[in-house]
Amino acid sequence: MDEEAEKQKKHLAMLERLSKRPQTRSNNPESSSESTSSFLSRFSHLKTSIESQLAQSQSISSDPSHLKLHFQTISESISELEKLVAENSYFLPSYDVRTSLKTVSDLKHSLDHLTSQLVPKKKFSFRNKPAKKDSAIPQPKQPPQLPAPDSDFPTRLAARDSPGFRNKTGEFLTGEFGGSEVGEFTVSDLDSCEVRITGSVRALFVHRLRDCRVYVGPVTGSVLIEEAEGCVFAVASHQIRIHAAKRSDFYLRVRSRPIIEDSNGVRFAPYCLSYEGIEEDLRRAGLDVETGNWGSVDDFRWLRAVQSPNWSILPENERVGIVDISNLKNGDKELHDRYGFGQV
Repeated sequence: MDEEAEKQKKHLAMLERLSKRPQTRSNNPESSSESTSSFLSRFSHLKTSIESQLAQSQSISSDPSHLKLHFQTISESISELEKLVAENSYFLPSYDVRTSLKTVSDLKHSLDHLTSQLVPKKKFSFRNKPAKKDSAIPQPKQPPQLPAPDSDFPTRLAARDSPGFRNKTGEFLTGEFGGSEVGEFTVSDLDSCEVRITGSVRALFVHRLRDCRVYVGPVTGSVLIEEAEGCVFAVASHQIRIHAAKRSDFYLRVRSRPIIEDSNGVRFAPYCLSYEGIEEDLRRAGLDVETGNWGSVDDFRWLRAVQSPNWSILPENERVGIVDISNLKNGDKELHDRYGFGQV
């Protein structure tokens, strides 16, 4: 599809810009050369392994359950390969970074093509189901949701396979992961909802939110937010990328500079979340120290030397103050008062 090809081009363009960002290189040429050689060897080994797994897909296509696990394993391997590139990008030559990122993107595209080709689509049907409070407990036996047609592949794969909150209006959604870390978690297609998550998750994917409030404990990896309008986010993570956000506020604690693209009217302030045990959760996630990066935003659509007009610092007199989500069960009245939804 032309639209899908355009999405792929945009994704590759973003990777290209990432690879051209200033790099901190070692002052020891021999050390840098050895590190690059070690990286390329490991990268080649993982790439060959993934390609071999992709080649085996046709032979197991007659067993849907086995095929799903097979694709999930490949997806995890590709994520590890992408993580390897990110962790070593600071000493790698720009050419190697670009080439490696292009390889990762090609592998994702191949997996996406095989998934579309070999996994049968389920017939759509309506089901009447009473509204109720959600639980964040993963339910792997539920059938995977079909991806949105305008999403790029990494987003679609995460939204389909990971546990999370999806397709809700005016609800109070809670997740408790105290003392443990879950993997990828998805929050998508919500309108006028409030999400409260305590404990840690490894990665957070947020898609298509409108007039929502999202309060999240530490994310030990990355956060990707796409298509948010009129929302408030409180997130602590190592990396965060924001795409197509409008009129939204972000209260962040982040180890690297936040990245925005195709966004406008977004404002930033320091992390404001509180709940019982959050200090220990932040310490375990390596996010217990405030870096100040929340106010150093990179706008990939604004390459001029002057300040981007698409983002700003949230004035102190407009900030929400400390948000305490220790009592995860007290949100129904808040939602009712704010939006007219929920039980009271």
